[in-house]
Amino acid sequence: GDWDFWIDWKDRRLWVTVVPIVLITFPAAVQAMLWERFRLPWGATVCVLALLFGEWINRYFNFWGWTYFPITMVFPSQIVPGAILLDIALMLRGSYLFTAIVGSMAWGLIFYPSNWPVIAPYHVPVEYNGMLMTVADLIGYHYVRTGTPEYIRMVEKGTLRTFGKDVAP
Repeated sequence: GDWDFWIDWKDRRLWVTVVPIVLITFPAAVQAMLWERFRLPWGATVCVLALLFGEWINRYFNFWGWTYFPITMVFPSQIVPGAILLDIALMLRGSYLFTAIVGSMAWGLIFYPSNWPVIAPYHVPVEYNGMLMTVADLIGYHYVRTGTPEYIRMVEKGTLRTFGKDVAP
């Protein structure tokens, strides 16, 4: 959903927790099916590659093709490293319990570091009209869109938001 669409939402705290928890369900299901029926340990990686292919088609045609939002504002998360680690956990032990505990932990822990090279340029602080914000927030202000993000942006306007912390009064 919105947590993975917009670049100005990818620097929030909840993106790091919401997206990996929601995204692990499909790769885990495909991985279990391929392992149970065919003993193939690469189900999560295949599922993630298919998911990313569909997401890139969606982001290109829906965001760029119809509304002309820049692709750099709506790119999908990097989830291939997590899928590879999930498959490695299953391949090492062949146990669903080990994969559920160690593989899912690796999936969640590698999510932010694997995305950091892509989102790091958007974390640079800038001063704009006397307010300190990130480049991602500045992009979000200039590319106005409908829906929930505008409400959150109004609440977190200006000095109410601090870097890496919650909204402060």
